Amino acid sequence: MFPPATAYPDAMTASTTSRWRAGSLEVRDDCDVAPATILAADSWLVDEGTVLALGLHRTRFLDAVAELAERHERVGEVEALDVEGFWDAAISSIPLGGLWFPRVELRVQHDAAELLLRMRPAPELRRSLALTTFRGRDPRTEPWIKGPDLEAMTRLRTQAQAHGADEAVILSPMVDGRGGSVAEGSTTSLAWWAGDTLCVPSIELPRIDSVTMRSVLALAAATGVDVLHDEAAPEALDGCEVWALNALHGIRIVTGWVDGPSMAEQPGRLDAWRARLGALRKPLP
Repeated sequence: MFPPATAYPDAMTASTTSRWRAGSLEVRDDCDVAPATILAADSWLVDEGTVLALGLHRTRFLDAVAELAERHERVGEVEALDVEGFWDAAISSIPLGGLWFPRVELRVQHDAAELLLRMRPAPELRRSLALTTFRGRDPRTEPWIKGPDLEAMTRLRTQAQAHGADEAVILSPMVDGRGGSVAEGSTTSLAWWAGDTLCVPSIELPRIDSVTMRSVLALAAATGVDVLHDEAAPEALDGCEVWALNALHGIRIVTGWVDGPSMAEQPGRLDAWRARLGALRKPLP
């Protein structure tokens, strides 16, 4: 289990933003005077110089940049950014002490592509959360890519907090009377237990390829736990143990679902899996 952020004096250090320019990171003013559009982003928790599945975060970010470069009108500019060099420099700049939540971004401002590193102290880490179902139109524009919908997801989470929850649950769209299945949370991936079977949303449902989810599924395979890729409406999860997964908090248990199903918890299971996930953390390269 991770200690609280207050255990690390260095975690109180102010955030910094650096821009990749001419082969180096330059600290810049974090106040934008012109609007910018995030095309791809990735973030991960650094706990005393250790991180979970950093290679998967790297692959996800570089793949997203490569895919977006093919679609962006300034393809040559994106390709000239040296994304791999940027990534290596970003990792090398992370402090080895304290609790951090850095984020890398590919964005466009003034019609020019640029790479940013946001070095942020991690917020308080939590073990549990409450959910609520978002019933409006799916606001995601790029549900398979982390980055373009960050602002929309933040708005969803803020709306959820106004209704007494921590996260909003996005459902698959209704088509010919079918749909309404749990896809993902506004900043989380979701999983649930049906007895001793770990259930996750179907791979057919549009959602971010969560690094934490992939790590949990790897643990399930290593420990012989059955996994079911399923399509389930919120009401089908009544009486289930539901988990929310992301790179910041790892695994959290859902203790309440506002105007939704009742939640359950098998004693000891969450702590055991959080410990297993924590054991996968490796020192920064």
